[in-house]
Amino acid sequence: MTPTLVRHHSHAETSTQVDSGNRARDWAEIQERMLAPLYEAVYERLEVGSGTRLLSLGCGSGLALLIAAALGARVTGVDTDLERLAIARTRLLPDPDCDAGPAAGRPRLLEGDPSRARPSDGTPYNLLTAFTPIGCSSDDGEELVAALRSAVPLAARGSTVVLTGWGPPERCATAPVLRVAGRLSDRDRASRTGGWRPSGRDDLEELAFRAGLNPDGSGRVACPFGYADLDSAVRGLLSTRLFDAAVRATDRAQVEKEVAEALHPHRRRDGTIWMPNVFRYLVCTT
Repeated sequence: MTPTLVRHHSHAETSTQVDSGNRARDWAEIQERMLAPLYEAVYERLEVGSGTRLLSLGCGSGLALLIAAALGARVTGVDTDLERLAIARTRLLPDPDCDAGPAAGRPRLLEGDPSRARPSDGTPYNLLTAFTPIGCSSDDGEELVAALRSAVPLAARGSTVVLTGWGPPERCATAPVLRVAGRLSDRDRASRTGGWRPSGRDDLEELAFRAGLNPDGSGRVACPFGYADLDSAVRGLLSTRLFDAAVRATDRAQVEKEVAEALHPHRRRDGTIWMPNVFRYLVCTT
């Protein structure tokens, strides 16, 4: 599975008021697939298959789980975003009346803290993933450390943990667009989360050490962001939640306007938007 230019999706919302359900659909329909190369590269490196018991932290709308399940893995996902989780349930549990339970390998999707994801059959996980790249806000590292401390006790000793982050800003064409979030959110001096900030070279390693993990290799994956038109690009990027603080500090219309302006250098003659990016992942052991 590779990223594609995403067709235009139209909703009836105004530019200043978008409910979280629409934003979750924008994430699932437009943006999430841009990270598919990252998921696939990690799974290939770790030889994910029928022997894999995967716990995904921040599983979102479930694409990474869907790919792992197709490889034969037994998958569990946790997230705090109810709208994204509802989409994941539709994707992975299409028949809510199915009698197959966790013991039969049915995916599990749970709301809230990872501690709720205790294996139902007592067999510990052997792979934990955190595919939401750090750097989305000033405190997402703290949140991930807390999630890992809850999740690691559910995994077998020596299990694999994968952390992810943005690559160097000079190799991420989307970086100048994301800086709009930081600039606009900085207008709100009371904002604690701020906007996107570029990841440092050793941020993933530092986070791993804080969570009590042992780094054991890393890799970089090209994840270009491609959109069919400017509107899809704006909606896809705003669905990432990287611009939430900017919307709070100004308003959605202002954020949409400035994001659209920042996207113009990446607009091709046919109206499509194309931005090459690199993401980094760190493989650790418990």
